[in-house]
Amino acid sequence: MSLDPTLLDDLEWRGLIAHSTDLDALREDLGEGSVHYYVGFDPTAPSLHMGNLLQIVTAMRLQRAGHTPYVLVGGATGLIGDPRDSGERTLNSAETVRDWVERVRRQIEPFLSFDGANAATMVNNLDWTAGLSTIDFLRDIGKHFPVNRMLARDTVKRRLESGISYTEFSYILLQSLDYLNLFRTHGVRLQFGGSDQWGNLTGGVELVRRSEGATVHAFATPLVTKADGTKYGKTEGGALWLDPEMMSPYAFYQFWLNAEDEKVGELLRIFTFLTRAEIEALEAEHAERPFLRAGQRTLAREVTTLVHGADETARIEAASAALFGGGDLRAAGARTLDAALSTARPMLEVESLGATIVDLLVDAGLVKSKGEARRAVAEGGAYLNNERVEDPDLVPGPGDLIDDQLLVLRRGKKSFAGVRVR
Repeated sequence: MSLDPTLLDDLEWRGLIAHSTDLDALREDLGEGSVHYYVGFDPTAPSLHMGNLLQIVTAMRLQRAGHTPYVLVGGATGLIGDPRDSGERTLNSAETVRDWVERVRRQIEPFLSFDGANAATMVNNLDWTAGLSTIDFLRDIGKHFPVNRMLARDTVKRRLESGISYTEFSYILLQSLDYLNLFRTHGVRLQFGGSDQWGNLTGGVELVRRSEGATVHAFATPLVTKADGTKYGKTEGGALWLDPEMMSPYAFYQFWLNAEDEKVGELLRIFTFLTRAEIEALEAEHAERPFLRAGQRTLAREVTTLVHGADETARIEAASAALFGGGDLRAAGARTLDAALSTARPMLEVESLGATIVDLLVDAGLVKSKGEARRAVAEGGAYLNNERVEDPDLVPGPGDLIDDQLLVLRRGKKSFAGVRVR
């Protein structure tokens, strides 16, 4: 397997290393052969989100450079939950966690290659913790963790006043055990994760050193924030989910399309596989003509294609072009149009066709009265599926439905509404 000697330089250029153990030692190991590495995901929700995507993309970079991934979905740690600043987690049932483990596994699988010389392996830490006795855990793992160092962790210090359970306090032991087990059974010598996991990452490094006398590596990716310093990954509707049932691909695309000018270069570096030359060219174009939003359009296209596929991205872009440029709405499809239209106003639901265009314009909220609707038609400002309506008594028929279920109404250039026939 030919290894990419520029991997670490590329990660540093992209700003993906916020903290690390000995980078020179890691660089040397990465240059000597395929390093077995791991990244973990706790199933604390039925879907992964933007922060998880950063780790997935980083895992992809390492695999593409010739290194061997072990992806851990935490069936055990997911039952506990990493301590967080906001307070004690609500523990999910074992059945719920099992379901989420499978969902998360299925979400991750398309991003990595499970064939070839450096094929990925999926693991579950419940496999090596379920049969571990409390006595063995305390003797073999707990003895390597000085309490004073555990108390010094930032999250623990912040939680001491409000209270932290022994369960969450000891989470670091479970995650460190993962590194030790993967080192012993698979020769894993590198772990990475988010910067909020740095204490857990170094806990694993130290446990391997104390237990096995071996030196292993870790690095943490940065917390990605908005220009004002607040966290990314949250939208008005909640987290930026990767599951299309929890966040429509259209809304996902729009999130990246609306990236702040100050952040678009950083996001291109972190979340896309564009080359340095390509990104720097986009940044130069953006600096010269920011109103064209070339960086944001490329970012949205690249990340949406990565997560939802090229066909879905094409439908989203077709929907946007059709809605705002008067193109073919049918090419976008009802599902994508539904998501696009629902961002502006609630979809009008009707049991069947039969209402006139005037009634539909009123009921959909595009006009306030039938008189206003008739004036819009008379003035040439009312549209059905991007076709100008000339007859106020027009009754849309089955042939007008997009995918047998949807009508698109428009008043003027930018006021849209959708009508869904149940």
